[in-house]
Order: sequence, then C-alpha cells, then structure tokens
Amino acid sequence: MKKNSGGGGGGDSTAKPERKTVEKNRRIQLKTLCFKLASLIPHHHFKPSKEIVSQQDQLDLAAAYIKHLRERIEKLKEMKEQVMKSMEAASSSSMMKTSASVGLSLPVVELRDLGSSIEVILITGLNKNFMLYEAITIIEQEGGEVVSASFSTVGGKIFHTLHAQAKISRVGVETTRVCQRLQELISYY
Repeated sequence: MKKNSGGGGGGDSTAKPERKTVEKNRRIQLKTLCFKLASLIPHHHFKPSKEIVSQQDQLDLAAAYIKHLRERIEKLKEMKEQVMKSMEAASSSSMMKTSASVGLSLPVVELRDLGSSIEVILITGLNKNFMLYEAITIIEQEGGEVVSASFSTVGGKIFHTLHAQAKISRVGVETTRVCQRLQELISYY
C-alpha cells in the first residue's frame, strides 16, 4: 500500500510532505542562487532581448562571463610580465639613463570603456606625483563613481588603477572628457 487515504496511521503520509517541503525549499534556494549569480554579470554582457531569460540561459551567460574573465586575467598577467621584463631591462642597462629617462618620460593615461563601468590606468614616473583624489574627483565630476582604486610601484614608475561605474546607467560616463582631463592633470605635475 503506497497511498494512505484517511487516518490509518502510516509513516508514509508524514514523510511525503517533509520530502516535498525539503524539495520545495531546495528549489527556492537554487532559484535564489541563480538570481544572485545572474545579478553579478554586468548588463553589457547580456544580449538585448525583450523576453525573460531562463535559468539555463542565465547559467550559460554566467559560465561564458567567467570564461571571459579568466581569459582577461591571463592577458593581463602576460602584459604585466612584459612590463616587468621591460622595466628590469631598462633598469639594468644604466642607473643614470633610467633616472634621467623617468623624468623625461610622458605619463600614460589608458581608459577602457566597459559599458556601464570604466577602468582607468595611469602610469607616471616617481617624480611626477599627483594627488589620487584629484583623479577620483575628475571621474566623479564626469558621471562616474569610483568603486576601487589601487597603485603599485615598479622600477621607476607608479601604476594607478581606478575602477568606476556610472552613477546613472542611462547617462553613463563621458569617457573622452575623463581621458582628456586626466591627461591634463598628469601632464600638469
């Protein structure tokens, strides 16, 4: 007898609701985790579509985004190694030449537009110091909100990295103006 209709007192009737409840809770938790995962994917990685994206599609997008990030990390590591090697080669050639060329080298401003966010990389010499808050102020005045900022010193150069997102996603960040103003700021010092 698999079904128990009525009150005959079988253990199966209490086990089924518990199992159903456990399964329902598991599905709810899985749905919540899928929603959380999908919310972490930047909007510019979604394909514009008017229909609602299924959970399977959300998981596929998340997997593709993670793969994209891994590839980007590898590229950035390679770039870092190349810069480190070139810095070591430059510093080992001559201490006098290095110290003279650091003062003469132009600062570098690199800005990457990532849709609703931007990444700003500023490279300056040790003697070309500027206040980081000034760069942050420029980004914020042009519609961005700085999420993270970091710097590192390698050889005779300082690498500043700023990550910002648009305060208002519909308006975005005026990247050309940000780049121009940062270039002026760095060249001033």
